[in-house]
Amino acid sequence: MANINLKKREVECKIVYYGPGRCGKTTNLEYIFKNFGKQVTGDMVSTDTEGDRTLFFDFLPMGIGKIKGYDIRLALYTVPGQVKYSATRKMVLREVDGLVFVADSLKVRREKNMLSLKDLHQNLKEYGLSIFKVPLVIQYNKRDLADQGIPLMPVKQMNQDLNRQLKVPSFPASAVRGDGVGDTLKACIKLTLQSLKKQMGW
Repeated sequence: MANINLKKREVECKIVYYGPGRCGKTTNLEYIFKNFGKQVTGDMVSTDTEGDRTLFFDFLPMGIGKIKGYDIRLALYTVPGQVKYSATRKMVLREVDGLVFVADSLKVRREKNMLSLKDLHQNLKEYGLSIFKVPLVIQYNKRDLADQGIPLMPVKQMNQDLNRQLKVPSFPASAVRGDGVGDTLKACIKLTLQSLKKQMGW
């Protein structure tokens, strides 16, 4: 549930980037941090775990406007994707308001994507949340690798694997180049704010 600061007249929403190890969650956040720098209100904080990172920073999106006179502020997080960091992932999901699931387009990562989505479903359930009700957007990352002749899964197949039941907005992307990164975030912010207004009765 979003934090409401009555004194500052701010609503802070927490958006978490989830997905298997090395799928591009960190690259998404680094791109946003670099390219929307003027709107970032704090430093990017990184907690390094062996071979993976948890990152977070505050982000004040311009152009969203206010809700009932309150400024909207986002805290963006990534989770470590490796299987052994299950407890950390669960902890980062606490009080989440919106989610971006970053799927790896590499053919060899097909099973890892599905296991990671299952893991997300399970962790949300433990907080009494349903994956079908939380604002969620899926990103099919690393589409640029097709140019290098690396075998990728077709977007249609990834949609079938990951989004057949969820039916949430999805975007092909290249976090390295920035393609689809802004669109993914915008769609997630939109869904998160709609959900927030509903919860608050605004």
